[in-house]
Formats: sequence, structure tokens, C-alpha cells
Amino acid sequence: MKPRIIVCGLGRTGYKTFRLLRHQGAFVVGIHHQSIPGETSGDVIVGDLQAASTLTAAGIQQAHTLVIAGSKDALNLSIMMQARVLNPQIRIINRLYNTNLAERLDQSLPDHLSMSVVGLAAPVFTFAAMGNRAIGQIKLFQQTWPIHEEYIDENHFWRGRKLSELWEDRSRMMIYYLPVKGEMDLVSGVISGQEIQVGDRLIVGTQPRIRSHRRSLLRKLLKALTNFRQFQQHGRSVVVGAIVLFAVIAIATLTYMSAELSLSPVDALYFSVGMITGAGGNDKVVENAPNSIKLFTVVMMLVGAVVIGIWYAMLTDFVLGSRFKQFWDAARIPQRYHYIVCGLSGIGVRIVQQLHASGYEVVVVEPDSNNKHINTARELGIPVIQGDASFRTILKSSNIDSAAAVLAVTSNDATNLEIALKAKGLTPSIPVIVHYADPDFAGIAQHLFGFEAVLSPAELAAPAFAAAALGGRILGNGITADSLWVAFATVITPSHVFCGQWVKDVAMSGDCVPLYVETNNETLHGWDLLETNLCAGDVLYMTMPATRLYQLWRHEEVCESHV
Repeated sequence: MKPRIIVCGLGRTGYKTFRLLRHQGAFVVGIHHQSIPGETSGDVIVGDLQAASTLTAAGIQQAHTLVIAGSKDALNLSIMMQARVLNPQIRIINRLYNTNLAERLDQSLPDHLSMSVVGLAAPVFTFAAMGNRAIGQIKLFQQTWPIHEEYIDENHFWRGRKLSELWEDRSRMMIYYLPVKGEMDLVSGVISGQEIQVGDRLIVGTQPRIRSHRRSLLRKLLKALTNFRQFQQHGRSVVVGAIVLFAVIAIATLTYMSAELSLSPVDALYFSVGMITGAGGNDKVVENAPNSIKLFTVVMMLVGAVVIGIWYAMLTDFVLGSRFKQFWDAARIPQRYHYIVCGLSGIGVRIVQQLHASGYEVVVVEPDSNNKHINTARELGIPVIQGDASFRTILKSSNIDSAAAVLAVTSNDATNLEIALKAKGLTPSIPVIVHYADPDFAGIAQHLFGFEAVLSPAELAAPAFAAAALGGRILGNGITADSLWVAFATVITPSHVFCGQWVKDVAMSGDCVPLYVETNNETLHGWDLLETNLCAGDVLYMTMPATRLYQLWRHEEVCESHV
């Protein structure tokens, strides 16, 4: 019997998950606040998402899994609590943006798995910017690997090679295999020496490399010169104000020296500065002076008050306000091979963090000075240009001519397209990665405008939600030829159906692909993995079609998830 799954909140991500689960043959019911064209009342329940009556109408008491896919954390929490009251045993997949809260809930509540659309989609954006044709991600060997599909054509360099030649490479993990002719699982192809043919499809994971970033003495010197030029640009008003102030003081000093007041240059300067700044000086100097000098002193006092007030305001704004931060950020903009992230949205800040963690230089362009993620970027030492990235001058100030890639990831699709088109207009050869919320039009936009990648977070995250709903804590997922596959880890227990079996036999009989196994404090991969006899306590990392995953999930003694 297949598990009954409820998807609550059929927005972009939720509806994509709903359709994917139904396409995989799962028994799924949707809940939404309004009717959806083309969907019957039996498939989609319309009502208040957090109401007990709505959840009951969807069959919450008989359901095995509830996927909460709304975009608001508060509403998702209310739905979760109401669902647990109605069905304490139900397994919940909860979409949450607040990662700290998500971790707490996962630790406190049984059968509760928090997932984030931003967290799932951001790595794919990052991999795309770095040149990988990623379709998803998978967690292997304590790292997040990009996964991509290799379609074998006439000119592919793998054409004619044996699968066994690719099996042993630990830095490139073979994840799934779809032959153009017949049906054959990957392990059977590896053992039998199957040759890769035109039309075959291979899902491959590539181990990410952390870039070590070191600056030479010459680069530091060039950076210092650049900083000086940026200081001239951003501090020009302060410098001009200081020049005007010194000019007023100089005029006053020269006037008092030439007015037969018997003042030395130092006394004249002392009196002028005290009089102009309001700090006070020797007032007796002008008591017996001619009326013209007294009038001159009055004028200097008024002019000095104005000049001092304006200059102090400019200096305060430069040092304590946004001017100094803008100067400091602009001074640290890399000269080349950096990534320009336009928009510090939720996904934007995740991309920035991942690029920085991988050792790459990043520049952020964000128009909102009150954006809550700006401080996060600056704490990482990443320069932030405050301005609209759709303006050519802003993009030029980010050194777009020599950048590695541009990522347009604001929360507005139209703005992202405008930024991408401006970037291509300025630098036609630069790779552009575009965030487009609507999954149905992301592919169209990429085909129409010819950008390197137009990605929809809903499109990227939905398979992960669907895979998690079908069973266990998922380490990765992907779609090949309309078939959803998932990667997960299973702990071998004494009662596990895999216990006592050889890994190669498990793979060939179960249409799954073993990735590696953790046994006796060591990790086995390649041919050693296939010749391993699974024992209690081993952890097997593997992939299999999502349509078969529910069979394992239905028996807790068969498959216990491990992360």
C-alpha cells in the first residue's frame, strides 16, 4: 500500500511538488486557499490551511506524510501544530526560512524534517555561476557536490568507453545510468563491461574544489593605489570643504597681519582660527582696530560659521554615515575574476556565503541600505555597492568587464531580466545567471534571451520536497527522463533486508546505485564497495528511483535514515 501524502500550500514550490508526486504514482492530496484551474475538488481541498476542518477533509488522520510548502514561517508552524494534534504519528516535511528555528524543531519533534527552498536552490545558482551545468546537489563525504547530466552524443569524449573505467574515480561519482537501449542498472553495466553508447544518459556528481586565495605583494600595492583613487572620488566633498575652510582662515590671517595691528603670523593665525571656529581668541585685538577691520571680523565670523557647519556635517556623514562605508566597499572591489551578486535576497546572501566559503572574491550590489543581509556580507569582508544594478554606471563600478560571472537574484523577476540584459550589453561574453521565480517561464526566458542559466528556486527545490515526502532524509535528488531519483543513507541494522548481502547483489536486484559505505571507521568506494558484505552498523550511501523509495520507507526496520 502506497503512503498517503498531503501537500499543504500549493504555491509555486508546493504545486510543483504536488504534481511531481502525482507523476511518480504517489497517492497525494493538495490543500490550498483557493481553487486551482484543472484540479478537481477531490485532488485539491480548498479552505483555511491551518483549520482542523480543512486538514480533516484532506484525510489528515489517515495520512502518512504532510508536506507544508507555504512561504510564511508563521503559517507553516500553525499548520504543523494543528496537524500533530489531529495525527500525532504523522511525518511532517516543513518548509521554513528560519534555519535556527528549523534546527530546533528537528531536534525537538519526532518525524519532523525542515527544508528550505533557499538552501536547496542556492548551491545550484552557485555551481552554475562557477561553470557547472548543475541540475541539483548531493551531500557526499561531508561536502555538497554539484550533479549534472551527461548526454552521450557522437562527439562526447566518453563515447565508446566502458562504465568500469569511470567507476573507480573518487572525485567524480557515478550516480545513475539510463541506457539508450534496453534496461540495465549502473552496477550491472560496470561489472559486465558495458560500453557507453550514443543516446545514453549518465548522472554524475563532481567533487567541489576549495580555491585557496592568496594575494601577492604586487596585487596588494595595486589595491592600495586603487584605494587612493576611490578615496579621491568618495571624499572629494570633504576635501573641498577643508580647502574652503583653510582658504577663509588664510584670508583672515593675512588681513590681520597687514592691518597694522602689530600681530605676528602666529598670533594672527591663532586669532583667525579662534574667531572663525568660535573657540575664542584675544578679543582685544580688534577693540581698537578701525571699523573696516571690525566689519571684516563680523563677516568672517558669519562666513566661518557657515563653512565650519557645512564641513563638520560632511565630515560626520563621511566618517559615521554611509559615505565612509561606500568608500571602503568601493576601495575593496576586486579587479578581476570575481562574482557580482545583484540583490541580497534570501537566496542572494546564501550564494554570497557559498562563493566566499569556496575561496572566490565576491561583490554585492544592493539598492536598499536597510537590507538586513548587508551586515552579513560586510562581516565576511565582502564589498557592498549600494545602488540599482540595472544602471550601467553601477555595473561598471563593480568592474564587470573583468568579472567571472553576474548573478541577478533580486526578488523581482523583471528587475533580474533587466540587470541580466544590461550586463550582457556591457560585457557580452560574461556568464549571467538569472533568478526567475515562475518555474513555467524560467526555461522560456533562458531560451529566448540566451542567458547561461535562468533558474527557478521552486523548480530546483520541488524534487527535494517530493523525494523527502516519499521517504527518509534525502541527501540529493534529480530528474532524468521524467524519472525522479533520490540519494540517501541507510543504517544497516540486524533486521535490515540488506544485512549480510553483498553490495553488488543489492545494487543489481534493487535497481539502486551504491555510492560508498562507511564501515569499521573507513570509507569504501569503487570496486572495494561492490565487494563489501554489509554488516550491522554499516552506513550505505546510495541512490534509487523515487518510485521504489516508499517501499523502504514503509518498513522502519528496513531503512533507517542517517545524516
